[in-house]
Amino acid sequence: LEVHARVMAGLKAQGLAANSLALGSQAPEFSLPDHNGNMVSLAELLRRGRLVLCFFRGRWDPFCCGQMEAMNFALSAIEQTGASLVAISPQTVKQSFFMADQHQLRFPLLSDAGNQVARQFGLVYRVPDEQQAIYRRAFVNLPFINGEESWELPIPATYVIDRDGTVVFASADEDYTDRAEPADVLRSLS
Repeated sequence: LEVHARVMAGLKAQGLAANSLALGSQAPEFSLPDHNGNMVSLAELLRRGRLVLCFFRGRWDPFCCGQMEAMNFALSAIEQTGASLVAISPQTVKQSFFMADQHQLRFPLLSDAGNQVARQFGLVYRVPDEQQAIYRRAFVNLPFINGEESWELPIPATYVIDRDGTVVFASADEDYTDRAEPADVLRSLS
């Protein structure tokens, strides 16, 4: 817990969440593969309606799994507002497929190789060496899970993007245990 506290304090000192894509900003265009390997673009998603977009660290993180299950539970309510839901992580398509299958997720998990989209949203940090050592001891092999060696992750974030690409809800936090509540997301859609 000491390492976690030090890492979170360091990330907060960097102002990562404070400098991430803000309310009223234009969301950057992207096109990423989903957990079945099909390409999904922001423009295509916004043609259907508003979008709930979650950035998460990966299937190895129990907080991410819990958040994805909570969003899965809220999916019908999200869709009743005319919005859709997708989640983005740096894990490979194969890892996203395993996660969607294991947790019976009914929304697309997009694979952001090298955190390119997360970087445009201002969410990316490099896992400090001290925390890498803890992950390795816990058999969390990020280079394998993410398919690259950077040891970079996004901080968890949730956005609601209007059809014109404007961010109308933004929640990002350096503390990976703190996530946007589905109820708050739903309120922003009403």
